Amino acid sequence: MAEKEEPIRFGILGCAEIARKLSRAIFLAPHAVLVAVGSRSLDKARRFIADNALTLVGSVRAVGSYDAVLDDPTIDAVYVPLPTGLHLTWAVAAAERRKHVLLEKPAALCVSDLDRILEACASNGVQFMDGSMWVHHPRTAKMREMISDSNRFGRVKTIHSSSSFLATPLFLENNIRVKPDLDSLGALGDLGWYCIGSILWAVDYQLPNTVTALPSLHLNQAGIILSCASSFHWEDGKVATFHCSFLYHVSMDLSVQGASGSLRVHDLAIPFREDSASFEFNCGAEFAELHIGWTRKPEEVVVATSLPQEALMVEEFAKQVQLMRSSRCPPTAKWPDISRKTQLVLDAVKKSIETEFKPVFL
Repeated sequence: MAEKEEPIRFGILGCAEIARKLSRAIFLAPHAVLVAVGSRSLDKARRFIADNALTLVGSVRAVGSYDAVLDDPTIDAVYVPLPTGLHLTWAVAAAERRKHVLLEKPAALCVSDLDRILEACASNGVQFMDGSMWVHHPRTAKMREMISDSNRFGRVKTIHSSSSFLATPLFLENNIRVKPDLDSLGALGDLGWYCIGSILWAVDYQLPNTVTALPSLHLNQAGIILSCASSFHWEDGKVATFHCSFLYHVSMDLSVQGASGSLRVHDLAIPFREDSASFEFNCGAEFAELHIGWTRKPEEVVVATSLPQEALMVEEFAKQVQLMRSSRCPPTAKWPDISRKTQLVLDAVKKSIETEFKPVFL
């Protein structure tokens, strides 16, 4: 009988709010275990462990510095939920200590920073993945299956994505996502990463030829993006648009139109439920006589899942690391490639905004 594979041992760098969700995800993932939480303050790390009841799920150590987590030989991988402005420093440091890197999105402030992170991971033989959870949900695989059906869906023609929430005055004043020295990408990085990623996903990660920001832009006094929109164009005629904002009611929508069918999602980044998620699919619909209705209603496709999407993300990451360990195979390029293409397009949107909405060619 084959020996049972040892779980991947995680450390967390920082006690950000999203780290609460990921500490639970690591606990739920069958091939992962959390062993340490690091903070610049030992007391803060201890409070995080206590507040999230991590002492009840195993021996989780509080560590008083990020370096101490990276220097721990018992840790295989780190989850890095630090502000985007700190990603380059600590993701590179993790890779250089031969820790596999699960990095919160947006991956970096710009593609040149991300390239330095990816180079550090590649040269040290460690796996990189960004924290886009929705791509790991089984719903996403089912949507891919239906979009790929040339008979029912046809070629993708147009895509629209939106991601927004109505931030509180306290958020708009104090949150790290509106601070130029911590997370200077603002809503474009925090929410636009989902929009851009979902559009690229819909076209199987074919980069657009041109990216043009739209003049529906809102900045705070420090020049941080609170709301923005953009359009993308491909040589074969495909068109996409997105809108992201800290200033509007919550939305997480994706709409993909094909030559013969259409697909719509209303809860892309965070499904309404943990145990299942759905989307609408329509094929061959026409307007009824006198245009008083449709000949076909959208089909609701429901996809069940045994684990929440964040745990599925951790599980996929952990199993890849296990495969590398047992088979001595190199890291997969899939996840770094997806992150880099997303970052390239995000950078183009930002450049278009900075050049008064001129098109940027990729």
